[in-house]
Amino acid sequence: MNALFTLEAAARCGNFSRAADELNVTPAAVSRMISRVEEHLGIKLFYRMPSGAALTEEGKLLFDSITRGFTGIEAAIREIKDRQNGMETVTLSVSTGFTTHWLMPRMGKFKAAFPSVDLRFQLLNGPLGGPVDDVDLGMRFVSGSDERHEAVFVMPEILLPICTPLYLEQHIREEQGAEVVAGTVVNLSNAQPDWSGLFSPRRGGEALNSLIFSDYAVVVQAALLGQGVALGWLNVVAHWLRTKALVPARLDLMKTERLCHLVRARARPHRPIVYHICDWIISELHEDLAEIAKEYPMLNLEAELRRSP
Repeated sequence: MNALFTLEAAARCGNFSRAADELNVTPAAVSRMISRVEEHLGIKLFYRMPSGAALTEEGKLLFDSITRGFTGIEAAIREIKDRQNGMETVTLSVSTGFTTHWLMPRMGKFKAAFPSVDLRFQLLNGPLGGPVDDVDLGMRFVSGSDERHEAVFVMPEILLPICTPLYLEQHIREEQGAEVVAGTVVNLSNAQPDWSGLFSPRRGGEALNSLIFSDYAVVVQAALLGQGVALGWLNVVAHWLRTKALVPARLDLMKTERLCHLVRARARPHRPIVYHICDWIISELHEDLAEIAKEYPMLNLEAELRRSP
């Protein structure tokens, strides 16, 4: 076990010295332990370099298995503790935007449905991505399940320009026979897809009067405060569209090829509560979408959703 702990720390840190600090031993002790494992297996697990250590292909294989094993042990210990205190801990890997603008407004409803659940978060302020080995559920844009992951379809990626009703009233104008919303565009830096000039006038290739933020939660908050027009990822802003705190700045949807799923690692213990929460999120979100489709039939949202898997 000491060898496995040492290998995991060295691979994660990418440096024997940092691993030694973490394990409270000397770098020489880490190096000796790794060498013993390599000698036992008859293969090299690390490339030694002046700047640190990098895993070989065989090292990556072993490291992945060790990580999954430790994660499973940690989850089992957590579940045992949860059973003792009558609570169940569920960890979600989701964006700050989804957490702030969709989940928080209905947290009271969640607590009523799951009174014995302690909900924890791994928050992503950039694009949705990264492993889900250390969490129970992650929201990701993926094509579906694979060997290591179960994926439950939520909805296609759908976007539309959004603003407050007052901002729309004050900034809408007629241009080339069509209504457009002028003013400020609230942008997300490094957005995928790049929509910075999609729904606004451009001058010299740049959108006019832009505010640019790196966190989508702030982008939506700026729109809610009447600072401009933002592009709304529908899985994030559905609550505000349903309550009419935000409205479509233009009756125009953009549907991409990406599909939003709730994903869990197959290596994690099978826990019924995780599936119940997954079903609850999807049911609540679809209820929002149904109300938005009724309120804005010109968006043809129902047709877009029907064409999804």
